[in-house]
Amino acid sequence: MEIDYRLAFDLAPLGLVLSRNRTMVDCNQRVCEVFGASREQLVGQSFQILYPSADEYERTGARIAPLLNRNGSYADDRIMKRVDGRFKGETFWCHVTGRAVNRDAPHESGIWSFEDLSARRPVKADLTPREREVAASLLAGLTSKEIGKTLAISHRTVEIYRARLMRKFKASTTADLVHKLMAG
Repeated sequence: MEIDYRLAFDLAPLGLVLSRNRTMVDCNQRVCEVFGASREQLVGQSFQILYPSADEYERTGARIAPLLNRNGSYADDRIMKRVDGRFKGETFWCHVTGRAVNRDAPHESGIWSFEDLSARRPVKADLTPREREVAASLLAGLTSKEIGKTLAISHRTVEIYRARLMRKFKASTTADLVHKLMAG
């Protein structure tokens, strides 16, 4: 029996994107559903249209390149943005996993998966781009020093953002904040 890889790609239960130089060259039906867009709206576009801001797109690309270079793969939870449809512009938590085809040129070409986490982790507070990055790092279990190193900011600056998040989510401790972030 011959396996139809195109059909498997198109019907995969996880959103899948093939990329070159951070541009989507192909995607499956699930990624279209996740981002509320048609295949024609995504193919040929920069991943930037999936991010809440251009700044987050740039910082994420800079942050993951060395990890893709070293490990060949990368995964995190981050806030992404719906492209079109009735939820256009809506932000949501998304688990993103990627693999570089060539570790020496990590953005040259890759395979990316996108899993919509909004049913388990809704975005309720209005967060700035940096607050979203710090929140995602806290959810990954990183300390202020580790977050600072990852985001190329001081750990004291991370603590300021964490304090802002705690106020927005009315959290009394970092553990309480993480719990509230998980709950939305």
